[in-house]
Amino acid sequence: TRPGQKEHQDLAKRLGADWVGATGDTPPEKLNRAIDFTPVGVPVREALRVLEKGGRLVINAIRKENPIPELDYAQHLWHEKEIKSVANVTRKDAQEFLPLAAKIPIVPEVQEFKLEEANEALILLKEGKMQGAGVLRMNAYQ
Repeated sequence: TRPGQKEHQDLAKRLGADWVGATGDTPPEKLNRAIDFTPVGVPVREALRVLEKGGRLVINAIRKENPIPELDYAQHLWHEKEIKSVANVTRKDAQEFLPLAAKIPIVPEVQEFKLEEANEALILLKEGKMQGAGVLRMNAYQ
């Protein structure tokens, strides 16, 4: 999370995270894998910093709003660390993931909005005040 986002960190703990911290914090153990969903560059560098030897960072973003800061080879890339970008999810990906999500089970935290509340939802998202994933309801009868 961003520094100071206690509510988001509390949510991550409730959802079962082994460790919760802000960008730039150091976890108690090096990570063997990490996923970055953020629209900014700094978390990429910070995730690489805390990866163990041979660790993989997956970036799920089409583009970043600002550049990835300069990397130091010895600190961020040495020891066969890997970066993989994933721009799109395929039908096959979803077919493989959904049964696994049901088996684990993955129970998402969602905050629902009516379609006419879309602008309010975007403001909450931009301000970091949304709890979990925002969902727009297209049908008023649901």
